[in-house]
Amino acid sequence: MKDVPLKDTPLNDGPLDLTRLMAMDGARAARLLHRVRDAALAGEPPPVAPRPVIEASWRRMLGLGLDPDRSAYGVLLGPDELEQRRRASALSEAMDTLSGALREIVHSSHQVMVVTDDEGRVLWREGPPATLRQADGICLEEGAAWSERAMGTNAIGTALAMRTPVQVHSAEHFVHGLHTWTCAASPVHDPRDGRLLGVVDVSGPATGFHPTTLALVSSVARLAESELRQRHGRAVERLRSVAAPILCRLGGRALAVDPHGWTAAVTGMPPVDRLPLPKTLRAGRLWQPSLGMCSVEPLPGGWLIQVDEECPHSETISRVVLDLSRPRRWSVAVSGSAGSWAQELTPRHAELLYILAVHRAGRSAAELAGDVFGDPTRTVTVRAEMSRVRRHLSGVLAHRPYRFSEEVEVEVVRPRDPADLLPHSTAPAVLDARRLPCP
Repeated sequence: MKDVPLKDTPLNDGPLDLTRLMAMDGARAARLLHRVRDAALAGEPPPVAPRPVIEASWRRMLGLGLDPDRSAYGVLLGPDELEQRRRASALSEAMDTLSGALREIVHSSHQVMVVTDDEGRVLWREGPPATLRQADGICLEEGAAWSERAMGTNAIGTALAMRTPVQVHSAEHFVHGLHTWTCAASPVHDPRDGRLLGVVDVSGPATGFHPTTLALVSSVARLAESELRQRHGRAVERLRSVAAPILCRLGGRALAVDPHGWTAAVTGMPPVDRLPLPKTLRAGRLWQPSLGMCSVEPLPGGWLIQVDEECPHSETISRVVLDLSRPRRWSVAVSGSAGSWAQELTPRHAELLYILAVHRAGRSAAELAGDVFGDPTRTVTVRAEMSRVRRHLSGVLAHRPYRFSEEVEVEVVRPRDPADLLPHSTAPAVLDARRLPCP
């Protein structure tokens, strides 16, 4: 490949920047990106530093042993499994919003809109027929896997790994077969519980690259989240209309919650925004950490939960298991004399609980702020997050300093490779832990 004289480029004074890259001649920019990638993958100093998000992804791919010359093909989901994933995805409720916002743009610019689940599997796509045929050539098809592990550095997979909007252009892709493409993707989160639902992506031939595409895709992802939030609000209102007359006739403490634990109505106790629920909930008896033993009955669109006043809230929690072994789904399970209970964690709560599990003597708000943000002054944010965690884990966490209760046994289930510990996290305490061997 012919070298690009760096003195003829505007980029030799710092890392690559997509806006500045666009100002270059397209062919020269492509050649420079190839030189940067080839040098970085060979372990040599690149002529210009790659963007940090790209460099970090390349390192992950090298750590996985992914072949950069592998074919950009994979095994597609069968029609039945694809349809099952579509029905199970909350993003199906926002597809009209996503398509409506992007249809005209992708057709006029000869690009493809792609929506994936949280594993990077393509559930839906839309675009002009000619571009869809081109997308078939790189397996950007419904049912295809586009995680980093499957396709290397790419906007979909890297956005999932980093949980942040990402744009990947030309030779920034790890796999050589994707170098003629450009893509921009943004994660979409469930406003009900913060869970990552998937990614919305716009991809097309590299000749159609524009740095503002990422801002567009990010705004459409927020629009989809807003649609889901409004739908959830209407569902809670419907549940409230059913539950309120029932609660008026009950004595004692009770509340009606939707399937995600959001409170629609309450009686006999201070209102709470949300009650953490087990992943699978059935009618019958339930031990709930903040309430004690409860009885659970189904309601249209939710559950009626009554506190058992004859069973005092005196359960003893003896064990906590913090499971961080999976790439994007972390959970905490508590068990004790009254039974066991588990809850999925947000990325921030997973970070905080991991740090407290490592520091059993406890951490002050300033210390946690340094551990998570690298800034001891961000105590207000830490206290707000810890307040939310403690509401969900009553009897497990103490404060002043923040810590797991002394009588509780705490186990952390780490990923097999320390580098995979909370891969989304940029918290200094987590970055340090990734460099250490597993205990």
